[in-house]
Amino acid sequence: MLIKLDTSAFRLSRHKAETAKKVVAPLTRDQWITADRIVMIAMFIATIVGAILF
Repeated sequence: MLIKLDTSAFRLSRHKAETAKKVVAPLTRDQWITADRIVMIAMFIATIVGAILF
């Protein structure tokens, strides 16, 4: 049986303090290479694990 969620608790909670927004800097070439290597290793490991399981 579905029950309706009591939302009165959410009204009593405080709002989070506003934080200063961070300026997102673009990645450098070295950071892109590192990220690409991490993704390739993760995909390689996932392929091996998938081959073993299936």
